[in-house]
Amino acid sequence: MAERSTAAGKQRLCEVDPSDVRTPPLLPGGYDPADYAAFVARSAGEARVSPLLVMTVLHNEAYKPHHPFLERLWQWWKPGASFGVANMHRAAFERVRRMHGLSGRWQDLRDDPAFAIRAAVLYLKDLDRSLPQRHAPRYTRDELLALGYNTGERNMRAFARGVPPGPMARSYLRRFRAHRSQAAKALADSATPSEPPAE
Repeated sequence: MAERSTAAGKQRLCEVDPSDVRTPPLLPGGYDPADYAAFVARSAGEARVSPLLVMTVLHNEAYKPHHPFLERLWQWWKPGASFGVANMHRAAFERVRRMHGLSGRWQDLRDDPAFAIRAAVLYLKDLDRSLPQRHAPRYTRDELLALGYNTGERNMRAFARGVPPGPMARSYLRRFRAHRSQAAKALADSATPSEPPAE
């Protein structure tokens, strides 16, 4: 189904200006996914993906440091690690790269937060296309897409049919639900114009 992506859609997504997307801080305690809310809103809007879904996934994936240097150390310790602020695994990235003609490499996710967010948005869009409209009522569509982001498309489709998720997927889903309001606040705050300084 992901083949339906058009060249025009690809072009619009690439035109989003990444100039305001900063590198995550070196100190792990200084990283906040909310710093990327404005870019998430624009990228998700361009791709017609729920910004709240993307922002909540970023909050779920904030469990490890995302500075490029620290991600390189993480990969040295764990070669199959995921990269970027959205923690994308290589297999998922390569699928997105092929489907959408991305010119960047998997390793670029750790150095370019804007690219990492765009890749995550496209992956969630592809997962949404493969998710049946009718699914087990115990999950919302966004919950199933988040589970798909975490466990892969095949597992997502199984959960949609009613197959119960395993312990790790249940933990991811609990955190996803817990982060939902925090992600919504980050998006709302990014859309609110800042107050001019008092004179």
